[in-house]
Amino acid sequence: MNYYLSAFKNYAVFSGRARRSEYWYFTLFHVIIIYGLTLLNAAQETTFLTILVTAYQLVAFIPSIAVGVRRMHDVGKSGWYLLIPIYNLVLACTNGTVGENEYGQDPKGELVLEEEEQY
Repeated sequence: MNYYLSAFKNYAVFSGRARRSEYWYFTLFHVIIIYGLTLLNAAQETTFLTILVTAYQLVAFIPSIAVGVRRMHDVGKSGWYLLIPIYNLVLACTNGTVGENEYGQDPKGELVLEEEEQY
C-alpha cells in the first residue's frame, strides 16, 4: 500500500526511477479499486457511483503514467516505450539497471544502503 500512496505523492514526477515492486503494487491496487468500483456501480447503478468511478479514473490517470515512465527509466529506456504494447510489459517485468543510469540513482541501491546502516 505504501508504493500505491507514493505513486500519488509523486503524481506528476516523470523523472527518476521506480522499482518493479513500486510499479506492480501500484498496478495491483489500481486494478482492485477500478474493478471494485465498477462492480459496485454495476450492482447499484447509481449516479454517484458512476461519478465516483469516473473521478477516480481521472485522478489516477497521471500517476499511472508517471509510475510507468519511471519504471521504463529504471530499465534504462525512455518513457515513450510505454506505447509499445508487448515490449513495455517485458520491460516492466525485468530487473532495473544496477547502479546509476542516465535517469538517476538505483532505487534498490538506496534501500540496500539504508538496510546495511541499521546493522
